[in-house]
Amino acid sequence: MATAAERFAGFTSTLAYDRIPPEVAEAAKLHLLDTIGCGLAAHALGVATEGRAAMAELGGEPQASVIGLDSGLPAPNAAFANAMLCHGLDFDDTHSDSVAHVSVVVGPAALAAAEALGADGRELLAAIVAGNEVVTRVGMAASGAFHARGFHPTAICGIFGGVAAVSRIAGASVATTASALGIAGSFAGGLFAYLDDATPTKPMHPAWAAHGAMLASRLAALGAQGPPGVLEGRFGVYHAFVGAQKGEVDIDAQLADLGQRWETPRIAFKPYPACHFIHGSLGATATLAGRVRADEIEDVLVWIPAAGVPLVLEPAASKLAPRGEYEAKFSLQYSTAAMLVHGQVGLQSYVDEAIADPGVLALAAKVRYETREYPSYPAAFPGGVRVTTTDGRTFEADLPHQRGAPENPMTADEVLAKFRQNASLALDDAAVDALEEAVLSLEEQEDVRAAFSELAAARVPV
Repeated sequence: MATAAERFAGFTSTLAYDRIPPEVAEAAKLHLLDTIGCGLAAHALGVATEGRAAMAELGGEPQASVIGLDSGLPAPNAAFANAMLCHGLDFDDTHSDSVAHVSVVVGPAALAAAEALGADGRELLAAIVAGNEVVTRVGMAASGAFHARGFHPTAICGIFGGVAAVSRIAGASVATTASALGIAGSFAGGLFAYLDDATPTKPMHPAWAAHGAMLASRLAALGAQGPPGVLEGRFGVYHAFVGAQKGEVDIDAQLADLGQRWETPRIAFKPYPACHFIHGSLGATATLAGRVRADEIEDVLVWIPAAGVPLVLEPAASKLAPRGEYEAKFSLQYSTAAMLVHGQVGLQSYVDEAIADPGVLALAAKVRYETREYPSYPAAFPGGVRVTTTDGRTFEADLPHQRGAPENPMTADEVLAKFRQNASLALDDAAVDALEEAVLSLEEQEDVRAAFSELAAARVPV
């Protein structure tokens, strides 16, 4: 019987653009555009640029475009640089069931491969969808289990999707793709240790996954071999990272309907640049903003699923007074207070000046939490809030599906508006228009490198 890696390879290596439902292809394009916009904003704000600097120091053949770099870099290094930028603001998409950021690994890896190998837009789009479907299913088979052990599924699951996408563009055989997936298992990794120290290490996770995906694919193409039982085998990913015994994780359920059930449209967009476990409760709080003044508030109670507590609510001391931008993005107390004080949360809510706001910090100290069991979790990031005023009034809201989830979607126009707002921090209006048009008509693009040439023109505002 074929292994999971072999079955994934059989699907992804033969996936043609014409077999992808139109709504799935449209979703993939919007997610790619959203991810690029996040990277452009990070570039403009000077966030997560170290990966680009390090890769530029290595030099090499300019095979693929890099955001904000005049000349390209070797494809694996371009994938690293772009992925790190695109995840720098934690504003990129997440697939709820797998708890993985998907496009930030698959997109940069696939784009770098497409540019280096001269693929057209249809090939790139098919590869992205193939990669998306692998990341989501690898994560869904053990939903929440990676987090519970302190591992980041974006990096661990993401590298397999990156391999699927890159191998698809390279025209690799089923056997070669399966071997590349096997090799990727030895490259997978990413720890949540940064949560204890307020260090912005997390953007390096998708960067390493995108880079590793390209190396694993190339190694397999050159004849290197990887274990076909890399996922479900006795010493495979599920055993190593979540402690599962062979057969304990039901990967078969995720493989059975490949090409029939599509997870790409279920990848959730982010309206707020913060950890997705915050979004349900924060979105509920947004519905109360303007109905109650911050100086009237006596108590704030937030609700989220128990799985999110160690990520966004504990340890309380650092969540109540974040030590830096990244810690603030993982603080529901801070984010809730910022929403109630300012009526909105955006990129400027997490800069150093904002997170030192005494009014916000004073209100954050009044935020406490309880866990709730939501039927919508883990298919969504639900949450709620109850605000009590000094005169005894209460205001309550609950979101079983966070805004941006498929059940509570951001419209295409809202996603495009988010892209334009982010991209305009680094590009002029004409370049924003050109890039948007290129991605939205990706299936018509014969020259991928020309289509994404605006990435090199990204500037840093004076």
